[in-house]
Amino acid sequence: MTHKLKIIPLGGLGEIGKNMTAIEFGTDIIVIDCGLGFPDEDMYGIDIVIPDISYLKSNAEKVRGIIITHGHEDHIGAVPYVIHDLNVPIYATPLTAALIELKLEEHDLLYNTQIFTKKAGDVFRLGCFNIEFIAVNHSIADAVALAIKTPIGTIVHTGDFKIDLTPVQGKVIDLPRFGQLGNEGVLALMSDSTNVEKPGLSASERKVGETFDMLFKNCDQRIIITTFASNVHRLQQIIDVAAKYKRKVAITGRSMENILRVATVLGYLNAPENVLVDLAQINKLPKDKVVIISTGSQGETMSALYRMAFSEHRQINISPGDRVIISASAIPGNENMISKVIDELFHKGAEVIYDRNTALHVSGHASQEEQKMMLALVRPKYFIPVHGEYRMLVKHAELGRLMGVEPKNVVIAENGKVIEISKKSVKLNGAVQSGAVMVDGMGVGDVGSVVMRDRHRLAEDGMVVIVVTLSSWDNALLSDPEILTRGFVYVKEAEDMLEELKRVTKETVIACDESGVKDWSAIKSRIKSTVSSYLYKTTKRSPMILPLISEV
Repeated sequence: MTHKLKIIPLGGLGEIGKNMTAIEFGTDIIVIDCGLGFPDEDMYGIDIVIPDISYLKSNAEKVRGIIITHGHEDHIGAVPYVIHDLNVPIYATPLTAALIELKLEEHDLLYNTQIFTKKAGDVFRLGCFNIEFIAVNHSIADAVALAIKTPIGTIVHTGDFKIDLTPVQGKVIDLPRFGQLGNEGVLALMSDSTNVEKPGLSASERKVGETFDMLFKNCDQRIIITTFASNVHRLQQIIDVAAKYKRKVAITGRSMENILRVATVLGYLNAPENVLVDLAQINKLPKDKVVIISTGSQGETMSALYRMAFSEHRQINISPGDRVIISASAIPGNENMISKVIDELFHKGAEVIYDRNTALHVSGHASQEEQKMMLALVRPKYFIPVHGEYRMLVKHAELGRLMGVEPKNVVIAENGKVIEISKKSVKLNGAVQSGAVMVDGMGVGDVGSVVMRDRHRLAEDGMVVIVVTLSSWDNALLSDPEILTRGFVYVKEAEDMLEELKRVTKETVIACDESGVKDWSAIKSRIKSTVSSYLYKTTKRSPMILPLISEV
């Protein structure tokens, strides 16, 4: 029997985040990345979303391991939830492995999980697959692409990448290795599509360092900078320019503190002696000798910058004249939260520098010319755009065809769709269960469509609770119904309506009694139907109706 190679995206296609892909051949499956996504605005109360791994759980005996390309949340954030159900080894570079360990430790899963540390250039075997880590540049250290040798050919998965010829630290992307793989023959290329709509080349991270230098020079204000905690190279540049201008640096925000500690221990971040100080010392120093690096670049309500802006931070208060630098771009969906924080900072009298025309942030993702270069080097037979919303996948597919991939060999897939590859053809063939599993507090997957529908109704129209007291002897109504509302009307301004609701409910209960309806569920159903109808006719609103029967 001839096995077909299957590539099964479980997250990351048609969306930003939640990256996860399974590659299957015969009795072996490997999983690439294990990321989370952020909830949509209408996912009330949901903290994060993770991929649906039903297919992997039903084929658990085939899964040989999870391979992580880098340490961003959209690639490692789901690990604690997935590893709980799918106890397989994890393979990652040193910084990525350390960040995963922090997550597993928080969930008390660290000592039950095998994590194997690999570095760029390492090759290891999982089942029938040989996997090689290849150095790439990204907005976090230790990012890698993958060359996966399968029984029918080589797959190259770029992970998130850019081409930065002057990186702050670490290796330049290993373009010669990609070219070598192209010369040897690549069956399929899976390539990052995030920045496909941007022409040209992505700027080097060093551009941000130059901007920091300009903003620090001759500045006599206290400087507060917020950026992505995981961008170790940017943290290094902030510390270096602070040391140059004789400023002390303090860190605030748990994720920033964790990253700084881990990156320093592993040697990815080096602070000159006596530059880093405890946050408690900051208020004792002259303002022109201080830099505070903070979490909160996305306006998160629990972040350090948010707490500073709204006077909730225990140690730092924003003062008129503070220079606040926002060195990050907005993740889609976070724009309103960021604007809210910026407005509040202006209210406090701070100078806020966030102008997109200033090089305060550069992308970690390849723009069009870099994506073309990757295609030119690898020269794949089949091309599969990954990591991006649907329009991005379509645009990237166009680039693939422009770079010489035969149109029939370019596949635009969706989460759950099975991409079946042989040496002669590629096609979509069938689907597996996929989608978003919602995480709400400690609950994973227990908030489904019914609960979300209820939350939508509560958020949009509120709730009306109707308490009816019946006799345990003959089901007779013993007193007037009690009406409670939440998020629907203010009781004192709607007394007439609530009295009418009591009358409608009372008549419904009496009608049930006269017609011989004794079953409580049937009585509740009739109350709900009658009250819903009355309220819609009266208010054109449809609040959640919750009838409760008390027996005396």
